Amino acid sequence: MGIRKRFTILHSNDMHGDFLAEMRGEEGHLIGGLSLLSGYINEVRSEEKNVIYCIAGDMVQGSLIDAEYKGISTMEIMNYLSPDVASLGNHEFDYGLPHLLFLEKMANFPIVNANLYITQYNKRLFQPYVVKNVDGFDILFIGIITEKVMDMLKTDNMLSSFITLQEAASEVGKICNAYKTDDIDLTILLTHIGFESDKELASLLDPAWGVDMIIGGHSHTILEQPAIVKSILIAQAGVGTDQVGRFDITVDDDTNSIVDWTWKLVPINNVHCQPDEKLTAFIDGFKDVVDKKYGSIISKFTRKLTHPDRTRETELGNLFADAIQEKTGVDVAFVGSGSIRQTELGPVVTLGDYLALFPYDDSITRFTVTGAQLRHSFAGFMRPENRNGEGEYYQVNKGVKAVYDLVKHELVSLTLNGVPVTDSSRYSICLQGYHFKNSTVGLQLTNEELAQLEQPRLLATSGRDVVEEYLRNHQNVSAQVEGRLQYI
Repeated sequence: MGIRKRFTILHSNDMHGDFLAEMRGEEGHLIGGLSLLSGYINEVRSEEKNVIYCIAGDMVQGSLIDAEYKGISTMEIMNYLSPDVASLGNHEFDYGLPHLLFLEKMANFPIVNANLYITQYNKRLFQPYVVKNVDGFDILFIGIITEKVMDMLKTDNMLSSFITLQEAASEVGKICNAYKTDDIDLTILLTHIGFESDKELASLLDPAWGVDMIIGGHSHTILEQPAIVKSILIAQAGVGTDQVGRFDITVDDDTNSIVDWTWKLVPINNVHCQPDEKLTAFIDGFKDVVDKKYGSIISKFTRKLTHPDRTRETELGNLFADAIQEKTGVDVAFVGSGSIRQTELGPVVTLGDYLALFPYDDSITRFTVTGAQLRHSFAGFMRPENRNGEGEYYQVNKGVKAVYDLVKHELVSLTLNGVPVTDSSRYSICLQGYHFKNSTVGLQLTNEELAQLEQPRLLATSGRDVVEEYLRNHQNVSAQVEGRLQYI
């Protein structure tokens, strides 16, 4: 038996600029926020000998502070948290590839990705792996992103990835074969591809490559316990900073394997965690600037409206789709569920509240499609396989009623203002720019198919401005879930 040592691995994913704690519960406890998370990490680092903190993508995008500073504030705060290693998520690209490369230079920690390439030169864009020596044991981290995420990143033709999970698995093998010597005691993949894809990836890995663990993100999955596929532990930690994953493992340097482990999802709140007051002051410096700029009230709802789940019809989704449909006059306004970034808004709505909830400043374009194409799109995004946190879902305007049969696995009804959609008729729709770029994935229609019947027309350069003006001009509004998207 070789030397055995204990390690504590803390892991976050999809933090989305979730800097600030929130008040929740009857007792008024503070939940989440980077100050409390930092306090917990500091405590574990002081109590345990061998602690590693890693982040599996999507550090940025999703808060007003992050958007105002275009991720620079986030990277400064991440430097304060001082993760040992991080990998890329899809939202790291939201401010453009050149800006991402700037943010990477700001980071005081390695950001790893093995399978993003500059196409023309077949050169990797980022450091593919890093080896951390912790208490004499060498730990290999490899970063992976794949097709489901890359399909949503059509921002730069110079950029490509090994697209399929099979090719991603081969890339892991290439790195393990080249760099995994006898001295590598533990191998961890930091992925941002979704929990189901993580399990599939694990099934494709050769045991000889010695991958021990996959720490992932993207699907915002909350686990009771990690999955185990081909002896590989697979975990992620939900979304935001309300919790952090924690592995306590024992590694044997003779077999280069995990011989004992426990895992738990640790709640981040002021009952279990002491706030990091210096980080609180640091974040407040950014927050004060943003609050002064964005504190004005733009609207008042009759009550708080919610968006608790991005894979079903929601109150806020209905309100935003109605606002865009009123402006554009189309038959169907498709609003990406994922573009609504928080779970509730109101009843008092400040400009800051609104921009934090709807941060993407994207265009709106009108298209003309056949009824058959429209039915095909609804059937595509409403299907159960698309509702696992890895797909794209849409909110739609009043007058639309779509019914999906979960037993038959098909769309059984689609009506507009009570009139059935007919295959040969033409209908106008509108999409945000991001969803046009990714229409093949989201709506099962190519860009060419969307432009086939009629030249697309740009209706607004900023959908965010459209909804903001609607809210300013409609006070004491409300919205209900009313059966626009039904499942039977």
